Amino acid sequence: MTSAAGTPAWELLLPAASAPARSRGRSLRSALRDAVRSGQLAPGTRLPSSRSLAADLGVSRGLVTEAYEQLTAEGYLRSDRGAGTWVGGAARQAAPGTRDLAPRPVHARVDFIAGTPDLSLFPRAAWAAAHRGVLAELPHHALGYPDPRGLPRLRTALAGLLVRRRGVVADPEGIVVCSGVAQAMALVGFVLHARGERAVGVEDPGSPQHGELFASAGVATVPVPVDDEGVDTGVLREHGLRTVVTTPAHQFPLGIGYSAPRRAELLDWARSVDGLIIEDDYDGDFRYDRAPVGALQGLDPEHVAYAGSVSKSLAPGLRLGWLLVPESMIDEVVARKRMMDLGNPALDQALLARFVERGDYDRQLRRCQRAYRERRDALVAALDEHFPGTEVTGIAAGLHVIAALPGRWGPQEAFLRRAAAAGVALRTLSDYGSATGPDVRLVLGYAHLTPAQIAEGVRLLAGAAQELDHARVQSTRR
Repeated sequence: MTSAAGTPAWELLLPAASAPARSRGRSLRSALRDAVRSGQLAPGTRLPSSRSLAADLGVSRGLVTEAYEQLTAEGYLRSDRGAGTWVGGAARQAAPGTRDLAPRPVHARVDFIAGTPDLSLFPRAAWAAAHRGVLAELPHHALGYPDPRGLPRLRTALAGLLVRRRGVVADPEGIVVCSGVAQAMALVGFVLHARGERAVGVEDPGSPQHGELFASAGVATVPVPVDDEGVDTGVLREHGLRTVVTTPAHQFPLGIGYSAPRRAELLDWARSVDGLIIEDDYDGDFRYDRAPVGALQGLDPEHVAYAGSVSKSLAPGLRLGWLLVPESMIDEVVARKRMMDLGNPALDQALLARFVERGDYDRQLRRCQRAYRERRDALVAALDEHFPGTEVTGIAAGLHVIAALPGRWGPQEAFLRRAAAAGVALRTLSDYGSATGPDVRLVLGYAHLTPAQIAEGVRLLAGAAQELDHARVQSTRR
């Protein structure tokens, strides 16, 4: 049994095999299911016997047998009497590289799900003024088919902005204007696939979107564990990978900044395999209690592709972002961009260029920074009041925090049921990767909520937790 990266696929199950005994079976089933979904175990792959896999993983044969039977019932595997167990053809219908996330509740009283900025902060007056100015000054020929790389005026403005604010190495000729980070990732994925790459590493835990985007380009993803310094480069080497997707300035969802030693180690790995680090700088401008961490791309632009957008600073609906790739990739990326959509709308690009040039974008960032710091402080204070002893991390930057509630509020599944009944929409750390366990570890987005909404949401959570505690006491008395 070999993975898409050419390594024994049972190694992908080792983290699950080392999970606590009471959750080991569930972790093993989940890890095997994810390996099939992601394409790491392709349809038709023959699996080891339950006895052999159990010996390789150091677990009981019963756990493996139960996992095989459950996934066979679900359609991920097929079992032929006397012929072994195989990855089933139904797996082709599942999008590889994705992680299932519960849909965003429509009628939640308070929605703590991360990923959305406060859209009411969009600078309508300044944007309208820029729009009038652009319409007055834009020459007629600029409304023709655009350069697929982007409007030269915008690429020049972005180069200056990114050098100044994010410390990148940016030549306007090397910038490609994209429809957000999503298109930037897809562009790189298609180029990598054309070059023969079939697997990339993604952070675990990490953004589910990364797997989905590379799957659309025919590239499988391999989860790579993230510790408190950054992604584990040893796992990259073990799997023979040459590409990894990272969020080094503010890791999503853990909220850490990659340490200087780990950044150096990651760059050493990329140079040693002539590989590529894809840097998603999804919220690099929002820092509260520490100096901004410069982009990794500035340290080695020939081994780092850098992507960013205005989705968090202005609005995701604008669909405007940028991609800087090594010089050796630029022609292939531009050719792919031309085939995709012939380039982004010229008027929108000219608008953003003017917005940046006149200092409006910097003013918007300062406005958001003040608002989001206030909301972060409100969330930390509310958690301290209603859930004393909660470990809150990732608070120095970004638009969300990780809140590890004290053990008395577990198990996590029961807490989430109570929270949903109280009208609070939540996601947990385990929703973003392979992390499992009974403790309640919440990923709480706050940027789109007012301080009053944040206080109400935490109060509702506290009420749900007290109900859970009461039910537990009543159960022990029976």
